[in-house]
Amino acid sequence: MLLEKIAELTSKELALTIAEAADDRKAGDITILDVGEVSFIADYFVILTGYSRTQVRAIADAIDEKLSQEYHREPIGIEGKNDASWIVQDYGDVIVHIFLPNERDFYNLGAFWGHAPRVEFSSVN
Repeated sequence: MLLEKIAELTSKELALTIAEAADDRKAGDITILDVGEVSFIADYFVILTGYSRTQVRAIADAIDEKLSQEYHREPIGIEGKNDASWIVQDYGDVIVHIFLPNERDFYNLGAFWGHAPRVEFSSVN
């Protein structure tokens, strides 16, 4: 049954699962971009805001825990966890960017990848 669950998880479902885990930790301005047609890097970017370094780390941990427990998916790499102003989690087909507000405004990935379609996500919180 677990193998079926892993096999059935599409890139889009992975991105939505990541957004849900982040939403559970009160991440702000959750944006999912379908970059598959405009980039070879990944299929989706999930861009999130945390309002303190502690919250940025907690969001990253919540995502890691949910994907590990429910789907046995581990990130290929994680960068920025020590400083926690911008954490990047690479899940292969989905890359997660968790920013503090100033860093998110400065790097403005949403505008840089603005030509990529946005995926609808409704916050539960």
